[in-house]
Amino acid sequence: MDTFTYSHSDEDLIDQPIGYWASAAGETVVHHIRTMLAEAGLTQPQWWILNQIVAEDGRDKEAVIGTLRGYLSTGDGALHHDIGALHDRGLLTEDIQGRLRLTDEGRRLRDETAARQQKTRAEIHEGISDEEYVRTLKVLQRMIHNVGGTAWHH
Repeated sequence: MDTFTYSHSDEDLIDQPIGYWASAAGETVVHHIRTMLAEAGLTQPQWWILNQIVAEDGRDKEAVIGTLRGYLSTGDGALHHDIGALHDRGLLTEDIQGRLRLTDEGRRLRDETAARQQKTRAEIHEGISDEEYVRTLKVLQRMIHNVGGTAWHH
């Protein structure tokens, strides 16, 4: 990787807008993750769905949608579409009660992608200690709270 340098001195960073930097970080990281997933033939919502049903007995479709509907403003319609697309590719099954389960091929793809995801996470976290990461999330969560917002991720 290239050598990293900060955009401004500490004295100048204090006046930088958090909204810009939080948004730029979010957009850049999500793009990086989505690129990795696209290389595996998955959209980000499809990846979330596979991870929600990875348990041997699967998971109820409505529970999956209920958990994921607010992620990056995905919405129910897109999730229904992505569940259908995964089903059409033979990566999951749905029984009469609406229980979703991974097929053997779905489990293989999910496991391979999980390994790739760990490498992607390591790239994103390079040079950042666990303590710095936790502190950053706490600061962002406090800022959300300070302006009356709410955010939660499972």
